[in-house]
Amino acid sequence: MTLYYIITGILGISLGGIISYAILKRTLTKKNEKIVKEKIEEAELIKKERILQAKEKFLQLKTEHEKVINEKNREITQAENRIKQKENSISQRQENLQRKQNEVAQQQQLINQQLEICAKKQSELDKLQKQQCEQLEAISGLSKEEAKKELIEILKDEAKSDVAVMMKDIVEEAKSNANLEAKKILIKTIQRTAVENTHENTVSVFNIESEEVKGRIIGREGRNIRSLESLTGVEIIIDDSPDAIILSSFDPVRREIARLSLNKLVTDGRIHPARIEEVVAKTKRQIEQEIIETGKRTTVDLGIHGMHHELIRLVGKMRYRSSYGQNLLQHSKEVANLCATMAAELGLNAKLAKRAGLLHDIGKVPDNEPDTPHALLGASLAEKYKEKPEIINAIGAHHDEAEMQYLIAPIVQICDAISGARPGARREVVEAYIKRLKDLEELALAYDGVVKTYAIQAGRELRVIVGADKLNDDQTAQLSLDLSKKIQNEMTYPGQIKITVVRETRAVNYAK
Repeated sequence: MTLYYIITGILGISLGGIISYAILKRTLTKKNEKIVKEKIEEAELIKKERILQAKEKFLQLKTEHEKVINEKNREITQAENRIKQKENSISQRQENLQRKQNEVAQQQQLINQQLEICAKKQSELDKLQKQQCEQLEAISGLSKEEAKKELIEILKDEAKSDVAVMMKDIVEEAKSNANLEAKKILIKTIQRTAVENTHENTVSVFNIESEEVKGRIIGREGRNIRSLESLTGVEIIIDDSPDAIILSSFDPVRREIARLSLNKLVTDGRIHPARIEEVVAKTKRQIEQEIIETGKRTTVDLGIHGMHHELIRLVGKMRYRSSYGQNLLQHSKEVANLCATMAAELGLNAKLAKRAGLLHDIGKVPDNEPDTPHALLGASLAEKYKEKPEIINAIGAHHDEAEMQYLIAPIVQICDAISGARPGARREVVEAYIKRLKDLEELALAYDGVVKTYAIQAGRELRVIVGADKLNDDQTAQLSLDLSKKIQNEMTYPGQIKITVVRETRAVNYAK
């Protein structure tokens, strides 16, 4: 009986477990079906969204493709129209050519007919001439050869007398016309080579967008503007003028470096002394590259080839130099063209004359600028860089500082005088002013310990940069006093000159 209850209990428990499993399985199945259904619906929504996005993307791409196709079709249509125009032009030219060929053929026929008539008449004329010669020989009793000899003797005597008179007249006429012909050549040369008058300024204007930019350029307590002035040697004038900063310096290279550096700093937005020093250094390298490019472009424009690269660099440097207010590169190009034209008029080598004209003032732009006259310095540079003797002599003799040995030397001298003598071409006052500022800088640079010197404020201030490791504070003050006394004793200038000596200690290290 006990066994029966045990078996019955086990069966009951098993049956309950089976029923519970069935119920649980049914519940889980319904839940899974619900989840699957929700996921299917969610997938359908995502699918619809993806389809819509794909359609929009397709329509966008289709629109862009149609635009490209329309643009290409328009270009093709324009090209076809141009081709049709060219075809019409070619057809018209062919018709004109055919018409001219027909006219030429007709004229050739007329010429052939006339030649035939002339040949017939020439034959008849020869017969008549032969008959006349026979009659004359019979009348005079002399043969043709004997009559010719007597006639030649008579004509010789008459010709000698006439030739003597004619030679005298020709010499006198040549003397009277020589000066007139020379003037004609000069006038024709000047007319064929007309160049505008240009003058170098001593200031440049840098435009800014707002007063905020002006404040950033000045910097805290003016440290940015002082750093820029000390690195470039340009006086930066900031006044009440709206949206403008004035850069003042007699040296165009310094002004250009300052202008480009300011432009880069304002565009970049980072303006502080370290950044200013970096930008100024990069700008100086850029200006040096532009000088070389200018020299190459000038020689190519003038058709001058095979010039040494250092001479090309000096030619490019002329762009930033002036001679009595006249831009030196423009003056040299003008002289080169004048020389070429005049040499061609005189039947000389125009290319050689043009080369000599371009290089005649090369001695004004060397890097070290020694005290040697620029004509002789230019001749030595040309000789150093393997120029021809004719060019070397023309450069050295264009101010009569060397003897003229070749024909192009006086041509260069004349063309240099023509270029400089044009009304308004030069200004003596500007040249004297620039020379005074250069002398002022060189006077301070001669002192020991001086690294850089800059004449600013139109020569009213001399800013001297000294090495901190070479002079102490007391020596710096003494240098300022010595400079003021020396300038006062040795130079002539209006008003007064302020001498500012700057001694700066800078420590630089790198964290690696």
